[in-house]
Amino acid sequence: MIERARWVRRLTAEGVEPDPRFTFANERTFLAWIRTSLALVAAGIGVDAFADDLPSWGRTPLAGLLVVLGGVLSASAFRRWYRSEIAIRRSEPLPANGLAPIIAYGLSTGAALALVLVLVER
Repeated sequence: MIERARWVRRLTAEGVEPDPRFTFANERTFLAWIRTSLALVAAGIGVDAFADDLPSWGRTPLAGLLVVLGGVLSASAFRRWYRSEIAIRRSEPLPANGLAPIIAYGLSTGAALALVLVLVER
């Protein structure tokens, strides 16, 4: 029999088995964050590969920002899922969403940079 991962053993040792609907909802939220992170990485690669009309002094930082945001979001999504799952199992309030400000401020910065690039190019 395959041994369960350490994090799975730690997770299932907490609290009681929750209603599966809550676990599935938490998983859907995790997958939404993963899809968003994948979209950010793809957007960064797309900006670098296809936005040839933008100056390289701005295109490269914009592409890098999008890829880094995607990576941070992807890495943080599991931690958020795990913390939420523990809270559900313990019947505690869900933890605050620390990912939303990262994405909001990061995308705002990226949008401002993209606007500057477009205005400078014209």
